[in-house]
Amino acid sequence: MGRADIVSHSDDHPPLAREELPDDTAALARYLIGKLVVRDLPEGRVSGRIVETEAYVVGDAAGHGFRGMTPRNRSLFLERGHAYVYLAYGISFMLNVSSDTQGTGTGVLIRALEPLEGIAIMRLNRGVERLRDLARGPGRLAAALRIDRSLDGLDLCREGPLWLARDGTETGAIGQSIRIGISKDAERLLRFYLKASPFVSGPGSLNR
Repeated sequence: MGRADIVSHSDDHPPLAREELPDDTAALARYLIGKLVVRDLPEGRVSGRIVETEAYVVGDAAGHGFRGMTPRNRSLFLERGHAYVYLAYGISFMLNVSSDTQGTGTGVLIRALEPLEGIAIMRLNRGVERLRDLARGPGRLAAALRIDRSLDGLDLCREGPLWLARDGTETGAIGQSIRIGISKDAERLLRFYLKASPFVSGPGSLNR
């Protein structure tokens, strides 16, 4: 089956409207906690609830847009609500959401999901059985949902192979901490996570 053969049921998870997305990067990172990432694959749908994000704001030395637009990061400079997918260290893909007006290179890294739909597909994609480990961390998340550079630049506010949606359940308490695995601007409290979620990545000392 090719992409044209995918049967979409986006009525179950209507895409978030761009107007709903805060136009401030840190606010968007917090807002996305509890929302869904939905992925339609030829063999079925996979989805998960976002439980952890990181914001990369204007003037952020750790952000990919800090030195300006390049062919690699051009999707980061799209209007908020588009996918920016890159390969980290030649190993793992990372899913980000562009977060500002056209031409401003800021974004939100989706760090972890609570798996909801298509768990058997995720297990096959990841080659692991443990539910907690399927999408706990950005590289695992992308592998579980089979996200790669072919999705870079995709509008996540429209029906398609990948989009953002509302969960419909109440979001719990949201925590805030420093970001993980960076050396520049490392002291900034720009990581957001769902407190008490077992699907959050990172050391326990950051998840209290």
